[in-house]
Amino acid sequence: MRLMKVKDVKPGMNDINLVVRVVSVSKPRKVMTRYGEAMVASALVADETGEITLTLWRNQVNIVKPGYMIRIEGAFAKKFRDKLELNVGRRGRITVVK
Repeated sequence: MRLMKVKDVKPGMNDINLVVRVVSVSKPRKVMTRYGEAMVASALVADETGEITLTLWRNQVNIVKPGYMIRIEGAFAKKFRDKLELNVGRRGRITVVK
């Protein structure tokens, strides 16, 4: 697994692997998806090269807390409301490192 830095993440990239610190997490909210109701939150995550928003879905909302160091595997990057953000799809994974 090749680790990237936040500064190297560009829209449209797939299979992104990062180790980042969680700076903050928004209050979770309920949204309707094509799969039904789901909880979603946004986390601001950072490494020494920059910051990026990570969208948290369902059980990920309960795993990620401010101050945690996390490993993100298999994420993809896209522009949402003119901002770059990371998403961990069904094949991706978030693991708390410390």
